[in-house]
Amino acid sequence: MTAAAPHAGPDLAKTPGPPAPSPPPSSPGRRTLRRSLPRVLPLTPALALLLVFLAGPIAYCVLIAFTDLQLTGQAQESFVGVDNFRRAFRDDAFLDAVWLTLVFTVLSALVGQNTLGLALAALMQRASKPVRTLAGGVVVTAWVLPEVVAGFLLYAFFRREGTLNAVLEFLHLPSQNWLFTLPILAVSFANVWRGTAFSMLVYSAALNEIPKEITEAAEVDGASGWRRMWHVTLPMIRRSIGTTLMLNTLQTLSVFGLIWVMTRGGPGGKSQTLPLFMYEQAFQNSLIGYGTAVALLLLLVGSLFSLLYMRLLRTEV
Repeated sequence: MTAAAPHAGPDLAKTPGPPAPSPPPSSPGRRTLRRSLPRVLPLTPALALLLVFLAGPIAYCVLIAFTDLQLTGQAQESFVGVDNFRRAFRDDAFLDAVWLTLVFTVLSALVGQNTLGLALAALMQRASKPVRTLAGGVVVTAWVLPEVVAGFLLYAFFRREGTLNAVLEFLHLPSQNWLFTLPILAVSFANVWRGTAFSMLVYSAALNEIPKEITEAAEVDGASGWRRMWHVTLPMIRRSIGTTLMLNTLQTLSVFGLIWVMTRGGPGGKSQTLPLFMYEQAFQNSLIGYGTAVALLLLLVGSLFSLLYMRLLRTEV
């Protein structure tokens, strides 16, 4: 009789082992990165170009502003810290240039281009189509002219033997040398003449977006034209006004060719704004470090204006 086989132990091959560890869950940051990576990769070449051709030169200019770099007569530049900025605020010519820049910006951008552009846009809303076409063509033609060409045209208009004095003499009115007696007003008028078209186009588009029912209701209620403009039209195009003011201000702060062709900053610095003062110090006096410091101060002024306008635009109508 065959002996019974001893009882075998548990079947280890059939016994389930411990569960395999699951991969750790990915963090929200990694998931966001994976989703945004396909969208960011096509922009990489553009970002690289911006870093090389925009951020790189700006960083280099910031570095130069803290040195005494010159174009000629210098073997090696040295670090001078904030001496260039101290020199600027102690320089009467720089302070005069700051004041003239503010006057030029207020007269030609904030008051001239903005007000005239809004007035032209409002008048063209009521004008006939031929009048709108003619007026718009004349204003836009002045805008598309190159800055140097516009400068020569306005120089011929304001010079001692120019068109303006010829008209005044024909009307038996006193004439004068406008580019000598009132140069900052002459160049401000020139910038208004050249840049009003942009404001006019922006305001024309904004006025066209106002529902006619609103203005008609205000007219039925007895509101006059000025009251409708002040209480209805201007509040509804408030954001367009802020955007136009910001763009006009930044463009006017950098105007160089127009003033250079008409007056070259003269006579005696009476029309020398910050861009012309920067050019004189950097390229005529060969003080690259000092001129670059003035350029950074001009950039700071533009940034302050931009922050002010952006704060105004942040509030909804």
